[in-house]
Amino acid sequence: MKHRVSASRTCLVFVAGCVLAAASLCAAEAPTITVSKSDTLSLAVQPISGPGGATNTRLLQNDLALSGYFNLAPPASAGFIAGGNIGTSLEGRVTDHSGKIVVSRSYDGSPRERVHAFADDIIETLTGNRGFLQSRIAFVATATGRKEIYLADADGMNQQQLTHDNGISVGPRLSPDGKELVYTGYQSGYADVYKIDLGAGSRQRIIKFPGTNTGAVFSPDGRRLAVTLSKDGATEIYVTGADGGGAHRLTRTPGVKSCPTWSPDGAEIIYSAQEEGSPRLYRVPADGGGSREISTNYGYCTEPNWSPDGKKVAFNVREGGVFQVAVLDLENGSSRVVTSGGDAEAPAWGADSRHLLFAGGGGLYMLDVQTGKKVRLIEGLGKISEPTWSR
Repeated sequence: MKHRVSASRTCLVFVAGCVLAAASLCAAEAPTITVSKSDTLSLAVQPISGPGGATNTRLLQNDLALSGYFNLAPPASAGFIAGGNIGTSLEGRVTDHSGKIVVSRSYDGSPRERVHAFADDIIETLTGNRGFLQSRIAFVATATGRKEIYLADADGMNQQQLTHDNGISVGPRLSPDGKELVYTGYQSGYADVYKIDLGAGSRQRIIKFPGTNTGAVFSPDGRRLAVTLSKDGATEIYVTGADGGGAHRLTRTPGVKSCPTWSPDGAEIIYSAQEEGSPRLYRVPADGGGSREISTNYGYCTEPNWSPDGKKVAFNVREGGVFQVAVLDLENGSSRVVTSGGDAEAPAWGADSRHLLFAGGGGLYMLDVQTGKKVRLIEGLGKISEPTWSR
């Protein structure tokens, strides 16, 4: 999918502690938009004209509502109005209440790709935050009676079964750019790591040491993998190249380690380890060095996932006999449970560091951590587990 700029984007000025964004894109004549970090923006979506216009309009409305940044309103009371027309491409436009152009762009690709790109541009231009609608999600589901890997768009649509191993395929992790996926498969009779090129559809077994090879996850630059291996006897965290070569052992302490997750700069890894009693969270330099425990205020901590902005870690805790998702603020050390009710497992941050995916009750959910709004994205595929999200 490609898009080209057909008009300069507006300069943004943020209050309430927000940073100045997109300064290099400001034009002298562009309107200034003042946005409060805590507020939602009032925005109207006018019908998109052209073939498939009604479907594209509904998709854009759903994208913007899912983002959590907008209050969809009638044009007469909206601060911004979005619309467009479809020909050989989607010509998207956003104006402010005075009619000044805020976004004017042309989008190529499939109908869904065009709308998702337009929605992400609206989010970034009007709020200064990254959009996540062009990203992809993957997860494990049991619709076939076996654990297989599935792909979908970030809104839960466009679902497709990726693996047909007719066995156990678990632990999917998308590359940051969404073009590759690694997972743990048992086709050889043992737990090995496989990598799939999602564009070409090709697959190769990249990590096959004696013992267990599981939990591989891409580094932020896509050039390395963190993975749990037992090739030297103990179950430890290793770093390899993206092709599975050059395995370098990071941890050398008692207990089983699992679920590595990278810091956004690729300098550190957080993982879960059961060294004394219940599993806890630890962090270790990705190039090697001593591990240290992270204080979370919870006694049982698994499935950590580091947010793209580097400020938070989501993880599972066990409360009242069920799993819940908690979020740790790495800057001030505070933590809180952000889910309630039945099991909520395997949290995965989106690109905006605001939304989380998690599995629960057989389905896949998206949680807006800022507002607490929970949306069920996918159901009807058997039991869903282990979501991952490209960034």
